[in-house]
Amino acid sequence: MRQIELFVPDDSSDDALSVLDDEGIDYVRTAEAGDGTDGELVSFPLPPQAVERVLSSLREAGIDDQFVVVSSIETARTPRIDELEERYVNGREEDDSIAHEEIRSRAMNMTPGRVTYYAMTVLSAIVATAGLLLDSPAIVVGSMVIAPQVSAALTGTVGLVLDDREMVVDGLTSLAFGLGVAIVSAFVFAWIVRSGGVVPSTIDITAIVQVQNRISPGLLAIVVGICAGAAGAFGLATAIPVSLVGVMIAVALIPAAAAVGIGMAWGDPSVALGAFVLVAVNATSILFSGLAVFWYLGYRPDGWTRGSIRENLSSEWIDTLAVAVVLGVVVLSMGGLVLGQYVLYENSVNDEVRTVLDDDEYADLELVEVRTEFVGVDDESAVTVVVQRPADAPYPNLVADLETALEDRTDRDVAVVVEFVDAGRA
Repeated sequence: MRQIELFVPDDSSDDALSVLDDEGIDYVRTAEAGDGTDGELVSFPLPPQAVERVLSSLREAGIDDQFVVVSSIETARTPRIDELEERYVNGREEDDSIAHEEIRSRAMNMTPGRVTYYAMTVLSAIVATAGLLLDSPAIVVGSMVIAPQVSAALTGTVGLVLDDREMVVDGLTSLAFGLGVAIVSAFVFAWIVRSGGVVPSTIDITAIVQVQNRISPGLLAIVVGICAGAAGAFGLATAIPVSLVGVMIAVALIPAAAAVGIGMAWGDPSVALGAFVLVAVNATSILFSGLAVFWYLGYRPDGWTRGSIRENLSSEWIDTLAVAVVLGVVVLSMGGLVLGQYVLYENSVNDEVRTVLDDDEYADLELVEVRTEFVGVDDESAVTVVVQRPADAPYPNLVADLETALEDRTDRDVAVVVEFVDAGRA
């Protein structure tokens, strides 16, 4: 429930009260005088979903909203509050959207102090690094819970859609520096772990499943970023608790940032580059999908009026949006290039594996799964082929045949691992 306090000058009182009466709102009037302007402070409770509509109706009636206070309250009892709740919460005008003024405040209030923000980022990056090296999904999930990146991402997105340059700068710089701090923290922690012998320095980090999932920016990984940004925008712009989607945004960013640090600590540029591309693409996807959702929900810059778009676009807003779009296009193009190479490579591998298994020599084998690891353009990649065979039947030439066929098809060095599943009858 929201409590609205609105200062109405005496010459606009009749218009304001007429709007409130038409909406069926119960209000209290208190005479006020200050700065040479006589008027009254009108207070009334509303469901969160009704705030934007009522304030818009007051603006259309010519009521200046230079002094408006929107505060949260636990409950309210007035003669007609039940009717308002029925209309805006359960009835024909049901809508979860909140007012422009409130969404700006919610975005700003989500942002913790700098010390807290960067401290939590360091802790989440360390936990994510430990989870990746231990190949523990539970620990990786724990790192996402404490990551604070949702505040920076949504503050930047709200700033873009409301044409608030200060919010844009604060949000995007906090997001960029936060991810940089996460990468450096992961690198330092991984280097200490490796140098201290906690994890053998000779371990193949690309063989760790949790690391593998973050070094090949496939289509599904990018979809996670898009959905995270959209969910964050819906959470902030409606009455849904935004904390529910904070973990989702961290899913797309923190583990990949930790993988960058691990790749740097192990001196593996292909791992670091692949994970960094995933971080950059997901961060960009979060921002642009959030922007699209806010725009779809009707949020516009202050002073925006329906009609010609050209009349509403200020040079400052165009400049800010143009910079964001150019940077986004560059990042997404880079990610699209890597994604395209990965998809083409994976399709080629799948086709060639099936071609080899179609040979008469392997007629009794049944393909179960093909797992492809793509870590760079010129680096050796690993392909794991899982096949079902008659019990204990030997196929000594299968690995060599697959390696030769795949290297000829892809023009890359390929390390093939074949896993057999023995078929039997009871």
